[in-house]
Amino acid sequence: MTMLLEPPIRAEYERDTAAVRGGTLARTAPLASRIAGQSWLRKGLVLALLALLWEGLGRWQDNDLLLPTFTQTAAALWQGLANGELLAHVAVSLSVLLQGYLAGIALAFVLTALAVSTRIGRDLLETLTSMFNPLPAIALLPLALLWFGLGRGSLIFVIVHSVLWPLALNTYAGFRGVPETLRMAGRNYGLGGLRLVLQVLVPAALPSILSGLKIGWAFAWRTLIAAELVFGATSGKGGLGWYIFQNRNELYTDKVFAGLALVILIGLVVENLVFRTLERVTVLRWGMQR
Repeated sequence: MTMLLEPPIRAEYERDTAAVRGGTLARTAPLASRIAGQSWLRKGLVLALLALLWEGLGRWQDNDLLLPTFTQTAAALWQGLANGELLAHVAVSLSVLLQGYLAGIALAFVLTALAVSTRIGRDLLETLTSMFNPLPAIALLPLALLWFGLGRGSLIFVIVHSVLWPLALNTYAGFRGVPETLRMAGRNYGLGGLRLVLQVLVPAALPSILSGLKIGWAFAWRTLIAAELVFGATSGKGGLGWYIFQNRNELYTDKVFAGLALVILIGLVVENLVFRTLERVTVLRWGMQR
């Protein structure tokens, strides 16, 4: 006969938690760990180390024409900002950049929406990206000058080219990575065509779209500076690239470095304020990225 053994019964007990009620349950991290956890502080330390290295190399080179020191460049940058010269050039560049960037985003969205909606649109997007994505935007500048003349039109054309293809590729890849269950759920709610793209595919593919926006911004910014370096002023007003080119001709190397430093600073501001804020209020808040 098989005997059935009952499991042992654990005795119940109570523990007095009065000793812990007045204490602190969470231990405060050490000061060094809290400082190391600040991203802005770590990045600032990297920038400070680069500035010290730059200053040391400039003093060791001891030739202002070839490599001005960090302090000389900072003084030229401050002077250009204080007298408004640099701000005027930056305003010209950013106004042109914004027009081309927004036009590139609109065209990329139209191409991608067609690609996810129809087979012809998919073939069109794949063919065009294979043809034009490897083509440098600055290589189209001679044609742009022939078609649009020496003005904003040429700059906007090359900026649109630099933004359109990487953004379209990233957006299309993000759309293709959307799970089929989400597509089916959208169709069950009666969504289709553009409504399905806007209400289902765009939120689900937002990490890839944001990545494409950042890549497109970087391509557009450096394409604009390079184009301004090639043919200078537009409509009698020069941008930041023209400021760098003009001071290089006049051998003001400290102002050249000041212009380059401002290009970098604008890139850092856009990356850390605009795109990082956009990621924080969307994909990070929704738990789509770590």
